[in-house]
Amino acid sequence: MNALRARMVEDLQLHGLSKSTQALYVRAVRQLAEYYRKSPDQITEEELRQYFLYLTKVKKVAPSTLRIALCGIKFFYERTLRKEWITLELVRPPRENKLPVVLTIDEVHRILKCVHHLRFQVCLNTIYACGLRIQEGIHLQVKDIEAEREGIHIRNGKGGKDRYVPLPEKVLKMLRQYWVTYRHPVWIFPSRREAGYRIETATKPMTVRAVQQAFECALQESGVQKVATVHTLRHSYATHLLEAGVNLRVIQAYLGHASPASTSIYTHLTPKTTEQATQAINEVLANLWG
Repeated sequence: MNALRARMVEDLQLHGLSKSTQALYVRAVRQLAEYYRKSPDQITEEELRQYFLYLTKVKKVAPSTLRIALCGIKFFYERTLRKEWITLELVRPPRENKLPVVLTIDEVHRILKCVHHLRFQVCLNTIYACGLRIQEGIHLQVKDIEAEREGIHIRNGKGGKDRYVPLPEKVLKMLRQYWVTYRHPVWIFPSRREAGYRIETATKPMTVRAVQQAFECALQESGVQKVATVHTLRHSYATHLLEAGVNLRVIQAYLGHASPASTSIYTHLTPKTTEQATQAINEVLANLWG
Protein backbone atom coordinates (compact mmCIF):
# COMPACT_ATOMS: atom_id res chain seq x y z
CA MET A 1 0.00 0.00 0.00
CA ASN A 2 2.93 2.35 0.66
CA ALA A 3 3.86 2.60 -3.03
CA LEU A 4 0.22 2.96 -4.04
CA ARG A 5 -0.34 5.58 -1.37
CA ALA A 6 2.67 7.58 -2.56
CA ARG A 7 1.41 7.35 -6.14
CA MET A 8 -2.06 8.49 -5.12
CA VAL A 9 -0.66 11.42 -3.14
CA GLU A 10 1.37 12.50 -6.17
CA ASP A 11 -1.76 12.28 -8.35
CA LEU A 12 -3.70 14.34 -5.81
CA GLN A 13 -0.96 16.95 -5.78
CA LEU A 14 -0.87 17.11 -9.57
CA HIS A 15 -4.65 17.53 -9.52
CA GLY A 16 -4.20 20.62 -7.34
CA LEU A 17 -6.20 19.42 -4.35
CA SER A 18 -5.54 20.93 -0.92
CA LYS A 19 -3.60 19.02 1.74
CA SER A 20 -6.72 18.57 3.84
CA THR A 21 -8.61 17.08 0.87
CA GLN A 22 -5.65 14.85 0.07
CA ALA A 23 -5.69 13.52 3.62
CA LEU A 24 -9.43 12.80 3.48
CA TYR A 25 -9.15 10.95 0.16
CA VAL A 26 -6.18 8.86 1.30
CA ARG A 27 -8.00 7.97 4.53
CA ALA A 28 -11.05 6.87 2.54
CA VAL A 29 -8.93 4.39 0.55
CA ARG A 30 -7.14 3.23 3.70
CA GLN A 31 -10.47 2.49 5.41
CA LEU A 32 -11.55 0.45 2.38
CA ALA A 33 -8.30 -1.56 2.52
CA GLU A 34 -8.68 -2.11 6.27
CA TYR A 35 -12.26 -3.34 5.78
CA TYR A 36 -11.13 -6.09 3.41
CA ARG A 37 -7.68 -6.49 5.02
CA LYS A 38 -5.87 -6.40 1.71
CA SER A 39 -4.28 -3.96 -0.67
CA PRO A 40 -6.88 -1.82 -2.46
CA ASP A 41 -5.52 -2.77 -5.89
CA GLN A 42 -6.56 -6.38 -5.09
CA ILE A 43 -10.18 -5.44 -4.35
CA THR A 44 -12.72 -6.44 -7.00
CA GLU A 45 -15.55 -4.30 -8.33
CA GLU A 46 -18.09 -6.58 -6.61
CA GLU A 47 -16.29 -6.10 -3.30
CA LEU A 48 -16.33 -2.36 -3.87
CA ARG A 49 -20.08 -2.53 -4.49
CA GLN A 50 -20.59 -4.46 -1.25
CA TYR A 51 -18.47 -1.93 0.65
CA PHE A 52 -20.68 0.96 -0.41
CA LEU A 53 -23.77 -1.08 0.48
CA TYR A 54 -22.19 -1.63 3.90
CA LEU A 55 -21.62 2.11 4.34
CA THR A 56 -25.18 3.01 3.35
CA LYS A 57 -27.26 0.10 4.66
CA VAL A 58 -25.34 -1.18 7.69
CA LYS A 59 -23.14 1.62 8.97
CA LYS A 60 -25.61 4.27 7.72
CA VAL A 61 -23.00 6.97 7.37
CA ALA A 62 -24.01 10.59 6.85
CA PRO A 63 -24.31 11.79 3.23
CA SER A 64 -21.24 13.99 3.70
CA THR A 65 -19.19 11.01 4.92
CA LEU A 66 -20.38 8.88 2.02
CA ARG A 67 -19.52 11.67 -0.41
CA ILE A 68 -15.93 11.87 0.87
CA ALA A 69 -15.56 8.08 0.71
CA LEU A 70 -16.87 8.02 -2.84
CA CYS A 71 -14.68 10.90 -4.02
CA GLY A 72 -11.53 9.45 -2.48
CA ILE A 73 -12.10 5.89 -3.70
CA LYS A 74 -13.25 7.07 -7.12
CA PHE A 75 -10.12 9.19 -7.49
CA PHE A 76 -7.88 6.26 -6.52
CA TYR A 77 -9.42 3.75 -8.91
CA GLU A 78 -10.03 6.06 -11.87
CA ARG A 79 -6.97 8.30 -11.69
CA THR A 80 -4.29 6.22 -9.94
CA LEU A 81 -5.25 2.70 -11.08
CA ARG A 82 -6.90 3.76 -14.36
CA LYS A 83 -9.96 1.57 -13.81
CA GLU A 84 -13.40 2.52 -15.10
CA TRP A 85 -15.95 0.74 -12.91
CA ILE A 86 -19.71 1.17 -13.27
CA THR A 87 -20.16 0.88 -9.50
CA LEU A 88 -18.39 4.19 -9.02
CA GLU A 89 -20.97 5.84 -11.26
CA LEU A 90 -23.91 4.17 -9.52
CA VAL A 91 -23.15 5.43 -6.04
CA ARG A 92 -24.92 8.74 -5.45
CA PRO A 93 -24.95 10.25 -1.94
CA PRO A 94 -28.32 11.93 -1.21
CA ARG A 95 -28.32 15.70 -1.42
CA GLU A 96 -28.41 17.57 1.87
CA ASN A 97 -30.52 20.70 2.05
CA LYS A 98 -29.81 21.58 5.66
CA LEU A 99 -29.39 25.22 6.58
CA PRO A 100 -26.28 25.92 8.67
CA VAL A 101 -26.56 26.92 12.31
CA VAL A 102 -26.19 30.67 12.87
CA LEU A 103 -25.48 32.45 16.13
CA THR A 104 -26.90 35.84 17.05
CA ILE A 105 -24.45 38.65 17.75
CA ASP A 106 -25.20 38.30 21.46
CA GLU A 107 -24.51 34.56 21.34
CA VAL A 108 -21.20 35.12 19.55
CA HIS A 109 -20.16 37.60 22.27
CA ARG A 110 -21.20 35.22 25.05
CA ILE A 111 -19.15 32.38 23.58
CA LEU A 112 -16.03 34.42 22.82
CA LYS A 113 -16.05 35.91 26.33
CA CYS A 114 -15.73 32.35 27.67
CA VAL A 115 -12.47 31.73 25.78
CA HIS A 116 -9.89 32.16 28.54
CA HIS A 117 -6.55 31.49 26.83
CA LEU A 118 -5.35 34.60 25.02
CA ARG A 119 -4.04 32.86 21.89
CA PHE A 120 -7.37 31.10 21.30
CA GLN A 121 -9.33 34.21 22.20
CA VAL A 122 -7.48 36.28 19.60
CA CYS A 123 -7.65 33.53 16.97
CA LEU A 124 -11.40 32.93 17.37
CA ASN A 125 -12.18 36.66 17.44
CA THR A 126 -10.21 37.06 14.21
CA ILE A 127 -11.98 34.12 12.57
CA TYR A 128 -15.39 35.63 13.39
CA ALA A 129 -14.54 39.26 12.65
CA CYS A 130 -13.08 38.41 9.25
CA GLY A 131 -15.29 35.45 8.25
CA LEU A 132 -12.36 33.06 7.97
CA ARG A 133 -12.24 29.30 7.64
CA ILE A 134 -10.39 27.72 10.56
CA GLN A 135 -7.41 26.75 8.37
CA GLU A 136 -7.19 30.32 7.09
CA GLY A 137 -7.24 31.64 10.64
CA ILE A 138 -4.52 29.49 12.15
CA HIS A 139 -2.25 29.90 9.10
CA LEU A 140 -2.25 33.70 9.20
CA GLN A 141 1.24 35.15 8.85
CA VAL A 142 2.66 38.50 9.89
CA LYS A 143 2.99 39.55 6.25
CA ASP A 144 -0.76 38.94 5.71
CA ILE A 145 -1.79 41.77 8.05
CA GLU A 146 -2.00 44.96 6.00
CA ALA A 147 -2.68 47.64 8.59
CA GLU A 148 -2.65 50.56 6.16
CA ARG A 149 -5.35 48.92 4.03
CA GLU A 150 -7.15 47.80 7.19
CA GLY A 151 -7.35 44.33 5.74
CA ILE A 152 -6.00 40.80 5.73
CA HIS A 153 -4.55 39.10 2.68
CA ILE A 154 -5.86 35.52 2.68
CA ARG A 155 -3.38 33.46 0.70
CA ASN A 156 -4.14 30.16 -0.98
CA GLY A 157 -7.67 29.85 0.38
CA LYS A 158 -10.12 27.18 -0.73
CA GLY A 159 -9.56 26.42 -4.39
CA GLY A 160 -6.09 27.99 -4.19
CA LYS A 161 -7.55 31.52 -4.36
CA ASP A 162 -6.27 34.67 -2.68
CA ARG A 163 -8.57 37.40 -1.38
CA TYR A 164 -8.66 40.47 0.84
CA VAL A 165 -11.03 40.85 3.77
CA PRO A 166 -11.60 43.91 5.97
CA LEU A 167 -9.82 43.89 9.33
CA PRO A 168 -11.76 45.72 12.07
CA GLU A 169 -9.68 48.21 14.07
CA LYS A 170 -10.35 46.48 17.39
CA VAL A 171 -9.17 43.15 16.01
CA LEU A 172 -6.03 44.75 14.56
CA LYS A 173 -5.26 46.18 18.00
CA MET A 174 -5.89 42.78 19.57
CA LEU A 175 -3.55 41.08 17.06
CA ARG A 176 -0.80 43.62 17.71
CA GLN A 177 -1.01 43.29 21.49
CA TYR A 178 -0.91 39.52 21.23
CA TRP A 179 1.96 39.42 18.73
CA VAL A 180 4.30 41.56 20.84
CA THR A 181 4.19 38.92 23.60
CA TYR A 182 6.38 36.59 21.50
CA ARG A 183 7.23 38.44 18.23
CA HIS A 184 7.33 35.38 15.97
CA PRO A 185 8.78 36.47 12.59
CA VAL A 186 6.30 34.39 10.55
CA TRP A 187 3.22 33.05 12.33
CA ILE A 188 0.51 35.06 14.02
CA PHE A 189 -0.56 31.96 15.96
CA PRO A 190 2.59 29.81 16.37
CA SER A 191 2.42 26.36 17.91
CA ARG A 192 3.25 25.97 21.59
CA ARG A 193 3.72 22.19 21.48
CA GLU A 194 6.85 21.67 19.41
CA ALA A 195 9.38 19.70 21.40
CA GLY A 196 12.68 21.51 21.80
CA TYR A 197 11.36 24.84 20.55
CA ARG A 198 10.33 28.05 22.20
CA ILE A 199 7.24 29.74 20.79
CA GLU A 200 9.48 32.36 19.18
CA THR A 201 11.11 29.67 17.04
CA ALA A 202 8.08 27.45 16.28
CA THR A 203 8.08 26.15 12.73
CA LYS A 204 4.32 25.72 12.36
CA PRO A 205 1.08 27.28 13.58
CA MET A 206 -1.23 25.98 16.30
CA THR A 207 -3.38 23.00 15.39
CA VAL A 208 -6.96 22.96 14.16
CA ARG A 209 -7.94 20.60 16.97
CA ALA A 210 -6.60 22.93 19.65
CA VAL A 211 -8.77 25.79 18.37
CA GLN A 212 -11.78 23.50 18.05
CA GLN A 213 -11.39 22.31 21.65
CA ALA A 214 -11.11 25.89 22.92
CA PHE A 215 -14.33 26.77 21.11
CA GLU A 216 -16.13 23.67 22.40
CA CYS A 217 -15.21 24.49 26.00
CA ALA A 218 -16.33 28.11 25.56
CA LEU A 219 -19.62 27.03 23.97
CA GLN A 220 -20.39 24.74 26.89
CA GLU A 221 -19.49 27.38 29.47
CA SER A 222 -21.51 30.09 27.69
CA GLY A 223 -24.78 28.19 28.04
CA VAL A 224 -25.62 28.71 24.36
CA GLN A 225 -27.68 25.65 23.39
CA LYS A 226 -27.10 25.65 19.62
CA VAL A 227 -25.01 22.92 17.99
CA ALA A 228 -22.20 25.22 16.90
CA THR A 229 -18.62 24.76 15.71
CA VAL A 230 -15.80 27.12 14.81
CA HIS A 231 -17.19 27.21 11.25
CA THR A 232 -20.46 28.52 12.69
CA LEU A 233 -18.62 31.78 13.35
CA ARG A 234 -18.09 32.16 9.59
CA HIS A 235 -21.79 31.51 8.87
CA SER A 236 -22.71 34.01 11.57
CA TYR A 237 -20.33 36.64 10.16
CA ALA A 238 -21.97 36.41 6.74
CA THR A 239 -25.49 36.55 8.18
CA HIS A 240 -24.67 39.54 10.40
CA LEU A 241 -23.19 41.44 7.44
CA LEU A 242 -26.33 40.73 5.42
CA GLU A 243 -28.52 41.96 8.27
CA ALA A 244 -26.41 45.13 8.41
CA GLY A 245 -27.22 45.83 4.76
CA VAL A 246 -23.96 44.71 3.12
CA ASN A 247 -24.50 43.70 -0.50
CA LEU A 248 -24.58 39.95 -1.12
CA ARG A 249 -21.92 40.22 -3.86
CA VAL A 250 -19.58 41.96 -1.41
CA ILE A 251 -20.14 39.22 1.16
CA GLN A 252 -19.42 36.65 -1.55
CA ALA A 253 -16.04 38.29 -2.19
CA TYR A 254 -15.19 38.43 1.52
CA LEU A 255 -16.03 34.75 1.99
CA GLY A 256 -14.19 33.70 -1.15
CA HIS A 257 -17.18 31.90 -2.66
CA ALA A 258 -16.82 31.05 -6.34
CA SER A 259 -20.57 31.14 -6.94
CA PRO A 260 -23.27 33.56 -5.70
CA ALA A 261 -25.41 30.49 -5.03
CA SER A 262 -23.11 29.53 -2.15
CA THR A 263 -23.60 32.93 -0.53
CA SER A 264 -27.33 33.25 -1.21
CA ILE A 265 -28.05 30.63 1.45
CA TYR A 266 -27.59 33.35 4.06
CA THR A 267 -30.70 35.12 2.84
CA HIS A 268 -32.62 32.21 4.39
CA LEU A 269 -30.88 32.59 7.74
CA THR A 270 -31.55 36.18 8.72
CA PRO A 271 -34.80 37.17 10.48
CA LYS A 272 -34.31 40.77 9.38
CA THR A 273 -34.40 39.77 5.73
CA THR A 274 -37.58 37.82 6.34
CA GLU A 275 -39.16 40.73 8.19
CA GLN A 276 -38.24 43.15 5.42
CA ALA A 277 -39.67 40.83 2.78
CA THR A 278 -42.89 40.35 4.78
CA GLN A 279 -43.27 44.09 5.21
CA ALA A 280 -42.72 44.71 1.50
CA ILE A 281 -45.29 42.05 0.56
CA ASN A 282 -47.81 43.55 2.98
CA GLU A 283 -47.30 47.01 1.46
CA VAL A 284 -47.70 45.67 -2.07
CA LEU A 285 -50.91 43.84 -1.19
CA ALA A 286 -52.30 46.45 1.18
CA ASN A 287 -54.90 47.76 -1.24
CA LEU A 288 -55.62 44.53 -3.07
CA TRP A 289 -58.69 43.58 -1.06
CA GLY A 290 -59.83 47.04 -0.12
